Amino acid sequence: MATPLSRREFFRRGACSAVGYSALTSALLDLYSVNAAAQGAGDYKALVCVFLYGGNDASNVFVPRSGAAYAAYAAQRGSLAIPAEGLLPLSPANPDGLDYGLHPSLGGLQTLFHEGRVAVLRNVGTLVAPTTRQQYLQGGSNVPPQLFSHNDQQVLWQTSVPDHNVRTGWGGRMADLLRSLNSASQVSMLISLAGSNTFQIGREVFQYPVSSSGSVSMQGYNWRTPADPETRALNRIMRAQHENLFERVYANVMKRAVDTDIQVRSSFDAAPPLATVFPNTRLGTQLKTAARMIQIRDVLSQRRQIFFCQAGGYDTHDDQLADHAALLQELGDAMLAFYRATQEMGVAERVTSFTASDFGRTFTSNGRGSDHGWGSHHFVMGGGVRGGHVFGRYPNLAIKGPDDTDRGRWIPSTSVDEYSATLASWFGVANSDIPLVLPNIGRFASRNVGFML
Repeated sequence: MATPLSRREFFRRGACSAVGYSALTSALLDLYSVNAAAQGAGDYKALVCVFLYGGNDASNVFVPRSGAAYAAYAAQRGSLAIPAEGLLPLSPANPDGLDYGLHPSLGGLQTLFHEGRVAVLRNVGTLVAPTTRQQYLQGGSNVPPQLFSHNDQQVLWQTSVPDHNVRTGWGGRMADLLRSLNSASQVSMLISLAGSNTFQIGREVFQYPVSSSGSVSMQGYNWRTPADPETRALNRIMRAQHENLFERVYANVMKRAVDTDIQVRSSFDAAPPLATVFPNTRLGTQLKTAARMIQIRDVLSQRRQIFFCQAGGYDTHDDQLADHAALLQELGDAMLAFYRATQEMGVAERVTSFTASDFGRTFTSNGRGSDHGWGSHHFVMGGGVRGGHVFGRYPNLAIKGPDDTDRGRWIPSTSVDEYSATLASWFGVANSDIPLVLPNIGRFASRNVGFML
């Protein structure tokens, strides 16, 4: 009796044989249906990083909406303050005595918060170690290097190692540790919808770029039209027996890239369309593609996936009220659609999305916007999240008060390390291995902030 083909071998042979495109797609559709019925969510988990480039003004995202706290907010924010009646009310399951609201553009996240699918983590940011105002004013090693620089803080957020020359990101280090879970897959665990990034740099596992139509294909190669002269020539290069080592390695790398491209694009074509409607925005398109990659996870033999998405424009020095409202509308609508898609696919409890950004922004206005800050508030979304709760400590809003460096640049009370360690633990990193992913975690009070179930 013949030995059944593994999925990996099926794709390898299918990609190299003379099977036509329509026949391959039909076979994939059958395989997709069998896997979807037989496997379900299983041991699958995915993390989705939504990075807000430029520094999100979180002081207008999560706001006290009544009493003395709102009065302090309105007095210090000046022209940037959102009227109390415009804020979307939140009712946390763990109230702390303050009445909070969300920015008016975040109706999608308000809905998910009250459904118990979104949590808020307050005042998180890059830290070398827990830091007081006095320690900050004294300077020295307690202050992250190049604290208010976009590029430097983006790297520190994505590496979570503020005082060492580290070339890998904490997402990449997770993938390196857990790569055996995807040993049957030829597609990387690290899937980027937004080009190269620091978060997904690993030593053993490398980023795999994906566009809205599937993988990013080799220029000039179209496997759907093998008679095309350029495609035919590249096929000859890949199939030839090369004596030169450089030529042989190049041909093998090119062939692996082509095989993976065929696998992903064919799987996309074979999968039934999602009923969930995504907004036609850049972030909406990225998250829709992430959802499609999750949909074909079983065909790709992937038990773990780490996605990176990004939205730009958050450097709101000018025209902040209008620009920020549009940015947050994009964010809230796209994240709501993505969560609904995970529900549709039956994996909502297995997929966790989280926001990150360079830093927060100054609480005081520069006249038309805000400048570079430090601590910021963030959202964590998914069926495995302790939603409807708020975590971390809300800062004292006094300018030059105990939580301020200057101009309302809040000193973080929760570190990126603690935020990341909580996500890494949920993703499957053993407690003993957390320091391999977050080398500085021992400097902080907790490896688990508590926002995951």
